[in-house]
Amino acid sequence: MGMSRISPQRRRDVLVAGACGVFVAAMIGAAYAAVPLYNWFCRTTGFGGTPQVATAAPADILDRKLKVRFDANVAGGLPWRFEPEQNSIEVKVGEVVTVSYRVVNESARETVGIASYNVSPPTVGAYFSKINCFCFTDQRLKAGETRDMAVVFFVAPDIVKDSEQDGVETITLSYTMYPARQTEPVRGENGAAAGRS
Repeated sequence: MGMSRISPQRRRDVLVAGACGVFVAAMIGAAYAAVPLYNWFCRTTGFGGTPQVATAAPADILDRKLKVRFDANVAGGLPWRFEPEQNSIEVKVGEVVTVSYRVVNESARETVGIASYNVSPPTVGAYFSKINCFCFTDQRLKAGETRDMAVVFFVAPDIVKDSEQDGVETITLSYTMYPARQTEPVRGENGAAAGRS
């Protein structure tokens, strides 16, 4: 049976079905790509309060001062106490500053956590740069262990060129600790796999 015998209605149906199939496949692909693309976009632009990662200090330190507040949270399922060693400090724009957060594993077993972070107001994310941060890696704490973890940051001098940031006097750096996904079980002191909550 040749193509010439297929009715025009049938051809339209096949064309519409094919177009719908391509559309569904494209939407599935877009759904899988959305999260990594969004994360890349936020890291690149500072959108949504995502701080930048820097490798070096800025050349200039300006006279403008900002108050930086520190916030710490722990998600459910992680038996940790987590807090900044200082609630706030005053920094000059361009000044490299080191602050510490203290974490205590309050459980009787080793646990692993990882931090997510953002800054507020969200528009300053493009100017808040971290040189070093505990949030870049998983944190493994033994039962009862206490650890001080440093963050090295600066507010980029370019913030003074952005008129939208003229009214900003306070920036909040906020961390939330989450249980880390583990590929292998945490081992107890006797080498046996520890239970997970």
